Formats: sequence, structure tokens, C-alpha cells
Amino acid sequence: MSCEQCGQGYVLAGEPEGTMVDGAYLHEGSNKSRAVVLLTDIFGLPLVNCKIMADRFSKELDCDVWVPDLFDGRPPMNADDMEPLMPDRAGQKIPFMNILRLIWLIVPRVHLLYASRASVVDARISTFVAKIKESRTYQKIGAVGYCFGGAAAIRIGSMDLVDSIVIAHPGSTSIAEIKAIKIPAAWECAEDDMSFKKSIRDQAEAVFDARKDKPDFVDYEFKDYPGTAHGFAARPNFALPEIVKGYNGAFAHCVEWFEKTLKV
Repeated sequence: MSCEQCGQGYVLAGEPEGTMVDGAYLHEGSNKSRAVVLLTDIFGLPLVNCKIMADRFSKELDCDVWVPDLFDGRPPMNADDMEPLMPDRAGQKIPFMNILRLIWLIVPRVHLLYASRASVVDARISTFVAKIKESRTYQKIGAVGYCFGGAAAIRIGSMDLVDSIVIAHPGSTSIAEIKAIKIPAAWECAEDDMSFKKSIRDQAEAVFDARKDKPDFVDYEFKDYPGTAHGFAARPNFALPEIVKGYNGAFAHCVEWFEKTLKV
């Protein structure tokens, strides 16, 4: 599922350097023993941010980074319609007119949201990962998801698809889905997030804490970024210093996490 704050944000500067391969974006690295799959927010491949970030991840991790099309060419939100309607920093109130404008954007897209429900998107991810496992020589694969893709990363954490996940300000999820995660998981958490509220974030960490010294323990890390709101790690407002710090911090933590958990 999506969330109110998923339809806001800013466009990253730069031009993609990778290529499209069978409908997915790919930036190649020289190390072919591992790969990362980037699960996009609700704007999908048309928003350049995911490609710019994939390029940077590929360079810093020196591996292939893929961005599959989660929406089969029909993302629920258009990059051209992206507006910062919701708070992009912690502690801001939502103007009433912004709420009305957001509703105006979402209502005509309800059918696209339904077409992108969890069961459909998860099947696409499963098919994609199975395909690159078969066609490439990767020994380990990680996945990083943002917003909509963050919720998907939580779900695939229980599916034996990938070896490690990073979850950044996820969309709608449940404690049951979080409890089902059975691979190493890193979390990039906003201070103010209507979708992944602090109460849920704290329950999620408690789930992993409770596994310590038990057979089902998996490595995990939770990182909090003061002053940030939902979307900071994927669609940051570079005019705000705390958001810049959060964006760069979350990116660096993701790189560190995959260096740690995708060793071959």
C-alpha cells in the first residue's frame, strides 16, 4: 500500500548513466559476485531519482545495481505531478489546502493503486529476482526499498529471495510482516513519519531485540535521522540542512550495511 506522504518530494540533479535491460534499469559494477536491487517509491522508474541513486550505489559498492519496474509501466503517481504537499521536515503541520490537493491527485489513481497491490508487486519482484539469479552469476543479492518499495522490502524479507535488505521510511506495513523477516535488515527511519510512526518503529526494533541469543536471530540496525520526514532518503529537499544530512547519512549507512552483509 501507499501512504499520504509517498506523493511528495523533490527531483535529484544529474543524468542516469546506466541502461535499460528488459524493462529494468541497470548500472553495472566490476564485481559480479553480488548485486543490489533498488525497490522504488510510488513514482517508479519515470522519476530519475531511483536511477541517480542506483548509479551512485553501483559505484560505491562496485557491483551491479538493478531497478525493476514494480508497476509494469503504470506507476500510481506521475513524476510530473510531484509536489511537496506534505511536510518534508519534522514538526511541520499540514496545510488544509495541501490535503485537498493531495486528495485531488490520488482519487483518479485509485485503480492504479489497486493494480499495484502487494500480491501483484511481490510477484513481479519474485519473478525479476529469479530471472537475474538465473541469467547472472551473483552469489549474493541485497535489496533496498524506499517508501512503497520499503514496504515491499519488508515483505520479501520473508521469502528467501535475497540475502539482506535495507528499509527506508516504508509505506504501510504490519508487525506481522516485520516479524516474518528472516534475513539481515537495516532500517532508515524518519523522525516524523505518518506511515511508519514511532510507535511502529519501536515495536519493530523490539521484534529484533527479542530474538537475541535465539535460533531465529538475524542481524539488524535501526538508524534515526533527526529533523527528517517521510521521503527524505529518496526525494530530499536539498534546501534543508537536516534533510541533506539525513539523505547522505541514510545512503552511507546502506552502503556500509551491504558491505557488511553481502560479503562473498
